[in-house]
Amino acid sequence: MKELSHWINGENVKGKSGRFADVFNPATGEVQAKCPMASAAETEAAIANAAAAQPAWGATNPQKRARVMMAMVGLMNRDMDKLAEALSREHGKTIPDAKGDLQRGLEVIEYCIGAPQMLKGEFTDDAGPGIDMYSMRQPLGVVAAIMPFNFPAMMPLWHVGPALACGNAVVLKPSERDPSVPLMLAELFVEAGLPKGVFQVVNGDKEAVDTLLDSEIVQGVSFVGSTPIAHYIYSRATANGKRAQCFGGAKNHMIIMPDADMDQAADALIGAGFGAAGERCMAVSVAVPVGDATADKLIEKLVPRVEKLRVAPYTDGDDVDFGPVVTREAKERILGLINSGVEQGAELVVDNRDFSLQGYENGFFVGPHLFDKVTTDMDIYKTEIFGPVLSVVRAKTYEEAIGMAMDHEYGNGTAIFTRDGDTARDFAHRINIGMVGINVPIPVPLAYHTFGGWKKSMFGDLNQHGPDSFKFYTRTKTVTARWPSGLKEGGEFHFKAMD
Repeated sequence: MKELSHWINGENVKGKSGRFADVFNPATGEVQAKCPMASAAETEAAIANAAAAQPAWGATNPQKRARVMMAMVGLMNRDMDKLAEALSREHGKTIPDAKGDLQRGLEVIEYCIGAPQMLKGEFTDDAGPGIDMYSMRQPLGVVAAIMPFNFPAMMPLWHVGPALACGNAVVLKPSERDPSVPLMLAELFVEAGLPKGVFQVVNGDKEAVDTLLDSEIVQGVSFVGSTPIAHYIYSRATANGKRAQCFGGAKNHMIIMPDADMDQAADALIGAGFGAAGERCMAVSVAVPVGDATADKLIEKLVPRVEKLRVAPYTDGDDVDFGPVVTREAKERILGLINSGVEQGAELVVDNRDFSLQGYENGFFVGPHLFDKVTTDMDIYKTEIFGPVLSVVRAKTYEEAIGMAMDHEYGNGTAIFTRDGDTARDFAHRINIGMVGINVPIPVPLAYHTFGGWKKSMFGDLNQHGPDSFKFYTRTKTVTARWPSGLKEGGEFHFKAMD
């Protein structure tokens, strides 16, 4: 049985706590590795190493830090196939999905090459008589990133990249469900020129997390996961005086207007609703057609598409649409919610509750499911399912449709499909959700814009990547300077004392 490690001070270090978490192969249900769970002492040692390495890294000029990011881009491209295979093996994603995970993380590292530009301060000449005023951005020091299982490459890179580019040292706590790729990325950062100790990877559970949250050394915390845990981490981190950005759950609506291209809308829903087995915080899990005629057309388009989806392990090739979910517990939870939808009166149009894959009967596969006539009081509507389940909620009017998205407790992403510019503009301006797509089902911004939700999808003031990330990982210091004027006496230059 393979035993994974921590990454401490630039080296793989075996766990000492004696506690381990099982890392499964989701396709077979078999345990393929053991992941060490760090004790408080091990976590504190990682924090101490980061604190020792940070001052020299923070004093390194931004251009040299940017060169590390530039080298990292080349190394990730070199090892893309190896990284993708490791990611798929532990998570269950198809290889194309795994490469997409890596690519979106890589784009943030590319953005970080521009760190010298992003870290420039402001300057005012002659703010007063003989007075200049300027600001500078300085790193927080040591920061922590606590990341989820569903994007084991993208999410760490979204946080670690900007934090390092700003001159911080980082302690990463990845998901114990798929920890291998974060450890591989840590090795690549050192190969790219990052000094040892600046980036630590500590595998663990609540003991490690609470140690990071309570440490007086750790100055900032980033988290991505479920809303209850996001709220817990935000509350504990800020109570301890830390800067925090914590991103939680989602329930993303896609509104389909009567004038929409139904084939385009149906194709978009298939990719956005079922890609990566629905284990995306930006997955579209609710389709809201406006009018029964629109809904009937949409269902007619969706059913054959859903029925044709191919569910299989990533090893079956690139034509697999999605693979298993991450754990047996996740599978059981998803099927439980599907059953609740049937019990509460929704119409299960495509039913794959008995899905089983020959040769992989013990794997964590969940077939695609399509519900129609879901109502807003049902559990499958209110809850983030995080599985391959699409719910169609019929709205009579545009106002009713937009009201559903606006009234939901989550506000991560949303989309509208329409040919009418006035409707699209009204939707974009009125909706109380952080990321909006117009004829784009998953409106994930590119790396040079910011990513983040509203309402219970996000706790904190600054979002992920883009300019917000450089603001989050730095403090602004403003300097007001006055130099005393000189008097020439006897051919020599003398300074008057400042008043």
